[in-house]
Amino acid sequence: MDRRSVIVGLALSLIAPQRSSAQQAPAKIPRVGILDPGDTEKTRIWDAFRGGLRDLGYVEGRNIILEFRLANGDYSLFPQLMAELVNLPVEVIVAGTRAVDIASGWVPVVVPTLFDPVGQGLASSLSRPGGNVTRFTLMSAELDAKRLELLKSAFPQISAVSVLRGGPPNAGPKTDVERIERAAAALGLGIARTVEALDVASLRALRPAVFAGTDAVIVLGSGMLWEYRRDIVALVNQARLPAIYPDREYVDDGGLMVYGANVPDNFRRAADYVDRILKGAKPELPIQEPVRFDFIVNVKTAQELWLTIPPSILARADEVIE
Repeated sequence: MDRRSVIVGLALSLIAPQRSSAQQAPAKIPRVGILDPGDTEKTRIWDAFRGGLRDLGYVEGRNIILEFRLANGDYSLFPQLMAELVNLPVEVIVAGTRAVDIASGWVPVVVPTLFDPVGQGLASSLSRPGGNVTRFTLMSAELDAKRLELLKSAFPQISAVSVLRGGPPNAGPKTDVERIERAAAALGLGIARTVEALDVASLRALRPAVFAGTDAVIVLGSGMLWEYRRDIVALVNQARLPAIYPDREYVDDGGLMVYGANVPDNFRRAADYVDRILKGAKPELPIQEPVRFDFIVNVKTAQELWLTIPPSILARADEVIE
């Protein structure tokens, strides 16, 4: 064997293993865990989240994998579902719920739907939340006063309002109800009663008579109430009372009025935080507040309830459902 053959052979022996190693170690596709209290991933919020990922260049199944875990309304499943995602493992978890109270270990968590993270003691501040969880707030506590103002403007004759507050059972202190009471007093309104539905069983046990002595209803933000919003809307409409809700899906399902943050937009923006974490950012990202809001009036429901919406309210609405 001549010298040239030996040199060529050695070169090939060095190159061949490198090629083989490259072929056997394709780029790892990141996994994102999704924890949701509902029963389907086919919703506007997750469509918006997927849209946000697409805008950033992600294609599901090609360069990102979404692992959904659905609780079907059973909050007791959250620890088990969170553990499943952590053990897969996933690089980051997006939780459409207060399930962030459950430890996720080292896995970063992004929550697009927190109501009052600082007031609830879940974050030290909006700019420096601390820990491995970052969030997008819905500003529900700040917006409840505005909801009452719109309700009073639309129906000046009301004097007593009921508050419907949802779960999960660990929903924290009733600071939201205390804020409502103060806001109502400033408008000359009284709180007739606070109705709590802390789990699905207690929600489904409610009957229209629970609102006896009430002129109107304000529904507070809650992941569980959102999931069972059709039951909530049916209950309030059967009581034939004007009501205002926190999310647009309520009016889509027959609710009278909605004022609140645009939730799908929060989920779309959450995709940016997921992208940044996957690229190495620490999860201690600032808590973001909503940038889009919806004020929607369902005139069809008003007619069915024999209620008249003033033209001034219709003129202020972003959308009117005929």
